Amino acid sequence: MQSWMTDFIEQYSYLGIFLMMALENIFPPIPSEVILTFGGFITTQSSLTITGVVISATAGSVLGAILLYGIGYYVDIDKIEKIVERWGHILRIKQTDIQKANRWFEKYGYWTIFLCRMIPLVRSLISIPAGMTRMNLWLFLFFSTIGTLIWNFVLVWLGAILGQSWEDILYYMDVYSTIAYAGIGLGAAIFLVVFLTKRKTSS
Repeated sequence: MQSWMTDFIEQYSYLGIFLMMALENIFPPIPSEVILTFGGFITTQSSLTITGVVISATAGSVLGAILLYGIGYYVDIDKIEKIVERWGHILRIKQTDIQKANRWFEKYGYWTIFLCRMIPLVRSLISIPAGMTRMNLWLFLFFSTIGTLIWNFVLVWLGAILGQSWEDILYYMDVYSTIAYAGIGLGAAIFLVVFLTKRKTSS
């Protein structure tokens, strides 16, 4: 996959980066780390600039995020509650659980969007629950853009600094991803334990 991605960027430059980053948001298995670090490296070998690469990458990312937000927006929360009402006894989920999760995301969602835009894979998928909870579109775009801009700039800059050794950063990104996923998993486990404890106490 890495080879055709770099070939595509070499051939279409800024447009290629824009399209690849938009696609990366819709199809998360495409690694933004490769696109961005290679984009940074290519600024040392061509007329492309770090600023241009960051802008085109960010524009593509935000476009992809908007598309996923739209998908989430049309997955009506009421429909999910109806599914839970019918099948919740099997899943051990109540409608009130969905409503609590929805309120939590409404309360902390903006900072969640900001932080998650800097975590591989999660950075794409987080746009769907944002749409599902009808998060304010402009605030979603603001926090999503800021988080994306930071992520893009750091990786493009590292790619430019490392030059021919740009691929070395991919190893460290794998380590970062592993730590981030472990942190998310731990956080989810703690949340689940607290949630179930409160539920038992209230029942």
